[in-house]
Amino acid sequence: MKKQLLTWVAAVGLALGGGMVQAADTVKIGLMAPLTGSWASEGQGMKKIVELLAEQQNAKGGVLGKKIEVVTEDDGGDARTASLAAQRLTTKGVAAVVGTYGSAVTEASQNIYDEAGIPQIANGSTAIRLTEKGLKKFFRTAPRDDEQGRMAAQTIEKLGFKKVAILHDSSAYAKGLADEANALLKKKGTEVVFFDALTPKESDYTAILTKLKGANPDVVLFTGYYPEAGLLLKQKKGMNWNVPFIGGDATNNVDLVKIAGKAAEGFYFLSPPQPQDLDTPDAKAFLADYQKKYNELPPSIWAVLAGDGFRVMVAGIAGAKSTDATKIADYLHKDLKNFSGLSGPIAFDAKGDREGEVYRVYKVDADGKFVMQKL
Repeated sequence: MKKQLLTWVAAVGLALGGGMVQAADTVKIGLMAPLTGSWASEGQGMKKIVELLAEQQNAKGGVLGKKIEVVTEDDGGDARTASLAAQRLTTKGVAAVVGTYGSAVTEASQNIYDEAGIPQIANGSTAIRLTEKGLKKFFRTAPRDDEQGRMAAQTIEKLGFKKVAILHDSSAYAKGLADEANALLKKKGTEVVFFDALTPKESDYTAILTKLKGANPDVVLFTGYYPEAGLLLKQKKGMNWNVPFIGGDATNNVDLVKIAGKAAEGFYFLSPPQPQDLDTPDAKAFLADYQKKYNELPPSIWAVLAGDGFRVMVAGIAGAKSTDATKIADYLHKDLKNFSGLSGPIAFDAKGDREGEVYRVYKVDADGKFVMQKL
C-alpha cells in the first residue's frame, strides 16, 4: 500500500512538474488595462483584442518557437491601482507590457517597468511628458497631445468659431491638451472666453454648465473623458442650451452615446480613425474575426491601439530574436519601419513616440453613429 502511494505521489509530481515546465516554456506578455471603473468599456475591449491576437499568433506558432501567454492585471483606471498592478506584473516573468489607457494611469507605472527592465507600450496615453523623460523602453501607439492640440485649433478655425470656452478635468491628459489648445488658439487670434476644470465622476454638472453658458462661447472644447462628456451633453440639452461641443480623443467611445442619448447628436470629437474606418486588408480581416468572436466591434480605436501594441511587441521579440528588454527596445527604435499595424503604418522616433499624423475629425449623427468629417 505504501509502495503504491509513493508511486502515485511520484506520478503526480512528474505531472505537476511537467505542467510547470510547460507553463514556463511560454513567452509572457503583460496587459495592464482598466477592466473595472469608469473606463471599464475600454479595458474590456483591450483585453478582448489582445487575447484574440494572441490566439491567432499562437495558431501561427507563437514567437521564438513558443506559445504566447497573456498575463492581465486590472489598473482600475486609477494611478494608485496602476502602480500596484505594475508591481504585480513585474513579478510574473513578462517580457513586455501593453497598456494602459489614461495618461496619469500610465505615468504611475512608467518608472516601475523601467526600473524592472521591462519594455512598455501604451495605447491610450497621449500626454506629452510621458515621452520626454528619456525612458528608452517606453513606447506608445497613440499620438501626442501637441499633435491633437494643433488639430483642435485647426478644426475650430475651419468650422468658423470665434469665441471658445475650454473645459478640462485637471487630469494629466485633459489639462495638457487644454493648455496646448489654449496657447494655439490665442496665437491664431481666437478669443478664449472661458478656461476652467470640472470635477470628474460627479453626477450633476449644471453648475459648471451655467458658468460656461454665461461666458457666451460659440463652441465648447472639452478635453476630458467620455463619461463626463456624455453627462455634459445630456444636461446641456436639459438646459435648452444648444452651443456645439468638441471633444478630445478621450471622448471617443460608444458609451458616450449611451450616456448622452439623443443629446450626443452634433457632437464633434478628434480621434485616430474609428475601427469601422480602418481600411487596410489586415484591419478588415481582423475586425471581421473580432466581430465573429464577440458579436460586436471594438468599443473604440484605443482598444485597437492596444492590439497594435501587442503586435508591435511580438514583432520586437521576433526581430530581436530574444526576450531581452534592451534588444527588444533597440529593435523597435532602430529596425521597426512601416510596420503594418491595424491602425496603419507604425514606426517610432528616438523618444518612443509614434511617427506620422493619425488624427481625424468625427461627428455624431442622429443615429448615434460616429461619422468621419472632411473639413
